[in-house]
Amino acid sequence: MNLIADTHTHTIASTHAYCTLTEMVHAAAGRGLFAIAVTDHGPDMPGAPGRWYFHNLKAVPRRLENVLVLRGEETNVIDFEGRTDLTREDASCLDWVVASIHEVTMRDKAPTEEKVTKAWLAIAENPLVRVIGHSGSELYRYDYERVLPVFAQNGKLVELNEASFTGRTESIPNCTRIMRLCKKHGVPIIVNSDAHFSSQVGCFERSLQLLEEIDFPEELVVNSSVQRFSAYLKQYTGAFSNSD
Repeated sequence: MNLIADTHTHTIASTHAYCTLTEMVHAAAGRGLFAIAVTDHGPDMPGAPGRWYFHNLKAVPRRLENVLVLRGEETNVIDFEGRTDLTREDASCLDWVVASIHEVTMRDKAPTEEKVTKAWLAIAENPLVRVIGHSGSELYRYDYERVLPVFAQNGKLVELNEASFTGRTESIPNCTRIMRLCKKHGVPIIVNSDAHFSSQVGCFERSLQLLEEIDFPEELVVNSSVQRFSAYLKQYTGAFSNSD
């Protein structure tokens, strides 16, 4: 399987990543990617850029080195009601939003499966969000059978995150379970690097290995072809096509 886009990446604007936006795009071009989304952390994350960083992403050219550049954010889910640190005004400046749970930005420090399930069901209904980020955490386990089909019904993409295989290894069994259930229920997914350095852009080896092991259908992987990815962008962002 050949992946043509990496839609979860971070730049020095997140302050715990180490390359510029230009360096990340250059790496994407070197990998032969069609598109990259730059998704620095939302403002509730310590060290994250302020709101005006996201508002001014319009200054970034739509294409650099023949790579489509999506202006994005990794928004933080901040409570079990499913609220995030992304406002509608901020989202109006963005093309692509990944919603993720990070322990440091959760205001309720006592997660239960019921609470996390409630949060993700609310996120499923949030029209500002496109991608469900690295949701395999054991601490934030949820009712996969119940929630994953609801993501699909609302046009959300479930992320298989390459960084989970190195930085969140305890989540690998859950990631595998999630992917098996996405296959079972026909839930579309997207494979991302979560790159915090340019050399990680477009690196999906462990993720692809997992998908191959479980015989995951390529047609459910939205970034497995320019045609699938462009069709998703056109349907859910109201913009962009293969010819843009």
